[in-house]
Amino acid sequence: MEDIGRSRLLRRDGRASSAPGAAPPPAGTGIRTAGGRDLTVLWGINFVDGLGSQASGLVFPLLLLDLGHGRGTAGAFASAAALAGVILSPLVALPADRGRRRTLMTGTAASASLAMAGLAVCCLGHPPLWVLLGLALTERLCATAYEAAARGALSRLAGAADLPRAVAGVQAGDQAALVLGPALGGLLFGVSPLLPFVADAGSYAAAAFGVRTIRTPLDGTPAGPSRGPDAPGTPADVPPATSATVPDSPRASSDPPVGTIRPGTIRSGALRAGVAAVVGSPVLRLVLLWSCVASGAVTLLFYNALFVLGTEAGSIVTGGVLAASGAAGLAGSLVAARVVRGLGAHRSLTVATWLLLPPCAALSVAREAWSWTLCFCGLCLVLPVVTTVLGAAAVWAVPAELQSRSGAVLGSASAVTAAGAPAGAVLLMTWGGPGAPAVACTVILALLAVRTQRTANTVLPPLTPARGDQDTGPSDGRTGRAR
Repeated sequence: MEDIGRSRLLRRDGRASSAPGAAPPPAGTGIRTAGGRDLTVLWGINFVDGLGSQASGLVFPLLLLDLGHGRGTAGAFASAAALAGVILSPLVALPADRGRRRTLMTGTAASASLAMAGLAVCCLGHPPLWVLLGLALTERLCATAYEAAARGALSRLAGAADLPRAVAGVQAGDQAALVLGPALGGLLFGVSPLLPFVADAGSYAAAAFGVRTIRTPLDGTPAGPSRGPDAPGTPADVPPATSATVPDSPRASSDPPVGTIRPGTIRSGALRAGVAAVVGSPVLRLVLLWSCVASGAVTLLFYNALFVLGTEAGSIVTGGVLAASGAAGLAGSLVAARVVRGLGAHRSLTVATWLLLPPCAALSVAREAWSWTLCFCGLCLVLPVVTTVLGAAAVWAVPAELQSRSGAVLGSASAVTAAGAPAGAVLLMTWGGPGAPAVACTVILALLAVRTQRTANTVLPPLTPARGDQDTGPSDGRTGRAR
């Protein structure tokens, strides 16, 4: 299952001075035609890539089960692949921030396509387990590297006022892929085990080609003055948008822990600079906490559903459940930006957190496919609001020269919790039955809801300037944004 937080690119025209006191461009500026073309390409790449990944990601554990391997093998492989991605992601982020973004994105997408093609060929015979796991691990590592490189694109492509819309748009593409991908994977797997992997190979090839067609420079210096020798101006941890240079001054002047990082520190700190940015910013610490909990919980529940429904109801029913939840997520993504504008960042995040508890708790007693569908739909309907708020806040709070590295830190930390989720699902189901993972997630989300309600008001930036976002707390610099 793909990480919750995926990313690509965008672009607009306005320039902003990087001087600490410079005023940002007007908040209401829209995305221009040239940037709109790149945004369309980006969203297309995001959807096609996600469609193939969702199709193959669903059926690979089922393939292992069909070949006679146990749940433990599937769970252990997923955990090992995620942990390997944790190590790789920060290493890729550094060269991406230093001018190799387009090369990394196209190269890793092409390599992943070859790995999936090899896996499809293996399905024609009865290959040993190590061959299957090796090819699948190669694909996962290439996908992780692609995502790490792509994280740096958003802040140079979307203006501050466009971030909620840009994040929500990428989420809509992800959810649309989730609607079609699992059902497509289950259907293709029922026809022939190799077909889902052929589809994924094609999606990666299309992604590599699409990146090459994006006109916005991804490897050069930002449109505005550079903030450091190694600051190509490419951004971070959230999905794409279309071409605009994000105002430098709000981030650099208002969030002392992040904005006061000097070029000399970036030169000497390289990878450590991303860690310092996350640890030093109240906004990013909240994003870090949420990312870790959400990725672990969602992955745990995904494998819980896969192990329960996949063995009892079959791949087509399991794919249908996930497709329905994807449709709910798509609906949530389409209204998420409006919800954030209407309620403000703090209230949106707090309300959404509490609304996650009822469907999560109901999963503990779900046994039939329809009950799993209802509960997953409830979760996926609400999650895009959380992703929109935190995704926009993460991009908004970090200087452009640290976007990929700080994004890699956030992604790696969340991947650690996700890495243990497949094995954790097996252990919890063995110890407490099919409902144990949902009970554990409900308790964790309840604690997170209490924490969010107490702290979000003081740290979240005002993401909705038109409404003032009066509930997001004082503009004393802790939010990372000047009012």
